[in-house]
Parts: sequence; structure tokens; C-alpha cells
Amino acid sequence: MSNKVTRRQFLNYSLMGVGSFMAAGMILPMGRFALDPLFQTDAEGDEIVTSVKVSEITEEPQKVDFTFTQKDAWYESEVTNFAWVYKDGNKLIGLSPVCKHLGCTVTWAGDDGNPDMFFCPCHNGLYTKDGNNVPGTPPRGPLDEFEVGEKDGYITIGKKKENTLV
Repeated sequence: MSNKVTRRQFLNYSLMGVGSFMAAGMILPMGRFALDPLFQTDAEGDEIVTSVKVSEITEEPQKVDFTFTQKDAWYESEVTNFAWVYKDGNKLIGLSPVCKHLGCTVTWAGDDGNPDMFFCPCHNGLYTKDGNNVPGTPPRGPLDEFEVGEKDGYITIGKKKENTLV
């Protein structure tokens, strides 16, 4: 019995080894790319502490700025956003400033004819104080709501969710 490797077997083993190495070099990064989100921590649920004290908030919506770090692939940047926050009894309510029609920024009491409503200047859209869209105006749905809380006397802003007030 001979243990000699023929030229044909040697070539076959060599090509299979090199081909396997090249395939692994392509498949492993794709697998890592596909599975990496499973191993990342979910930072979206973290609450962001603002510089506004809870005692400063009234029943009229006020603009509350907050800043967070956003990571896009390998680029990190600080993003400043804001929410409209007001008190409803003892409960803090936070609404998104983004119109559901075209994504414009809504303002509180921005229309002289409707001083107690949110106003979207893009197409004269109106929202009630709880974020509900006024029928007959362009918005297609209510303003989104932020999770709002308190930490050490300051307002915290959490993740955005669908409006539960309407």
C-alpha cells in the first residue's frame, strides 16, 4: 500500500485549501456585519437628563432642549434636539416637534388665530395641546410622544413612542 500523493490529488487539495481560505475571508466579515447588532447594547431606551428643572415647567408647553451622542457607523456626533414639555396635573407630558405631514417643526402658539394649539408653518397644520391633529388640516396623525421623567429635580427625556394621549 502506497501513501504517495499524486499530482492530481496535490493540486486538488491545494485548490480546495486556497478556495476555502478565500471563501472564509469573504463570509466572516459578512457574518460579523449581520450578527453585530445582536451583540450591541440598546442605547435608545436611555434617558437624557436636560438642564431644565421640573419646577420651571407649567401647564403651557415649553421648549426643552436635549443633546445626545449619535453613532453612524464609525462617525460619532453630538445631536441637539428638543421636545415640547408641559404639566398635566402632576404628570409631565413631552411631545415631538416633528409634524406628521412633511416633517416640519411645529411651534406652540405659532398661529395668531389659534393661540392654544401647535402650528405647522409648512401647510398651516394644527395640533391640539395633547398632540392630536385637527381634522381638515394637513397632518395625517398625532404628534409622537416622548417618555418624560424626573431625575434629581431635572427633566429627563426618553425614547419616542406613538401618542398615547389621544
